[in-house]
Amino acid sequence: MNDRKLIFILKIVMTVGISLILLGVYFHLFSPTIEEMGVNGIIISAACVAIGMALSLPTKMFLTFVLVKREQDQNAKAHES
Repeated sequence: MNDRKLIFILKIVMTVGISLILLGVYFHLFSPTIEEMGVNGIIISAACVAIGMALSLPTKMFLTFVLVKREQDQNAKAHES
């Protein structure tokens, strides 16, 4: 898999993770249905946030490492020329 495809997939996973975090916050603060569910509603909103964090944080770190490596490679090629 080339770097462009990998970066695209990582961006998608990161976007899904951030969306799940926002969905969990929405459930917790603004959703009357989740509020009426009581403890089960809290578990649902917390699960959305937890899964979103699990998807977004490591992906951001890995994506940063890939982009830094790409920049270093480009700088090395520029210095060689």
